[in-house]
Amino acid sequence: METELTKTNSLAEELRAAVDRNFDDQVAFLARLVQFRSLRGQEAPLQAWMAERLAERGYKVDAFSLADVDLMSHPKAAPMDGIDLAGSRQVVATYDGDGKGRSLIMQGHIDVVPEGPVDFWDIPPFDGVVRDGWLHGRGAQDMKAGVSAMIYALDAIRAAGYAPQGRIHLQTVTEEESTGNGALSTLMRGYRADACLIPEPIGHKLLRAQVGAIWFRVRVRGTPAHVAYSETGTSAILSAMHVIRAFQDYTKRLNEQAVDHPWFKTVKSPIKFNVGIIKGGDWASSTAAWCEFDCRLGLLPGTSPQEAMRGIEKCLADAQSTDSFLSSNPAELIWSGFQADPSVLEPGSEAEQVLASVHQVVFNEPMQLQIGTAVTDTRYYKVDYGIPALCYGHYGIGPHAFNERVDLESVRKITLSIALFVSNWCGLKKL
Repeated sequence: METELTKTNSLAEELRAAVDRNFDDQVAFLARLVQFRSLRGQEAPLQAWMAERLAERGYKVDAFSLADVDLMSHPKAAPMDGIDLAGSRQVVATYDGDGKGRSLIMQGHIDVVPEGPVDFWDIPPFDGVVRDGWLHGRGAQDMKAGVSAMIYALDAIRAAGYAPQGRIHLQTVTEEESTGNGALSTLMRGYRADACLIPEPIGHKLLRAQVGAIWFRVRVRGTPAHVAYSETGTSAILSAMHVIRAFQDYTKRLNEQAVDHPWFKTVKSPIKFNVGIIKGGDWASSTAAWCEFDCRLGLLPGTSPQEAMRGIEKCLADAQSTDSFLSSNPAELIWSGFQADPSVLEPGSEAEQVLASVHQVVFNEPMQLQIGTAVTDTRYYKVDYGIPALCYGHYGIGPHAFNERVDLESVRKITLSIALFVSNWCGLKKL
């Protein structure tokens, strides 16, 4: 008698063969994705190309901009600092199925962070070069490999002679690296499903819990004076250093309180503070009249973004009260991006059980869990819309760093895992 496990293993072998047959095409597809320099505000050419590739596959494609939804009316929309809403394009490709299976959203972001000085890279960051089993380039790992995996997982199902029964939305979004507004816009557009899968580079693990994040900018003024009489002026750069040290001390105190957190107590210093951009001054022989710096601060489940923002305001106010110049000339605080909720995928959902079972088949070992100190788009689905959201994906090296690259054998296996998950979650019918 044929058991469910026997049927799953048999299907896995059919899908494995289909993934393998398509894999050279998938690698070329991924290399082409990397060759698009899809920095924030520059994603439209890639999204236009993506819409064409998805339409060629027979999907119903909805390509829209953030200006096409009333984005800023949503309480969870984050500030968009200097970005044209009309130019930030989103793509949703829908496969309808026959309605007899469960529905699914698969989403990936195609925006990437800046590459930094190109001469620090061993291989140019937007060449999409394959070497020794790795595909190199900015965004290869984070997360264009995941985008290729979700698209080619459905290609493999079709190539094996099957069609999913449930409705599937394939979504490529922007703004993941700065606000999350791209993912939010798809939900505001009306796209829903029984579960969501986001194939971020989690190294074959499932993301159990993740932090939230706040982006903010601090603008500090100074009093310019010739360096020969620097005591008659004030340096905005030195004042900024005073404020930055205060935020470092504040973060240390937050992490001391995190040692008892139910999800993050095993993670050393889970709350990260970062100064990512700093600018200031006009002349080497003048005390700096201005300085501004952009920061990111994490927050743990149990703390809301609003509470975290109040903590940031208080930290800045306390730092200024101990400085003779800043106490009378307060800095300007600007919310400049992420106001992201932390999120926990509570154990026991049926979607997680299905994913765990297919992972076991593909990798021949139990699925491991990850506690994350970074932010993903899964939070919107879970926190705001009550949709089980799984973050599970490939392995690579160097997200946001020089020499970013993704392990292609990992991409192959994750593509198979996703294909098998879709098969079990949405149901299949023979073509």
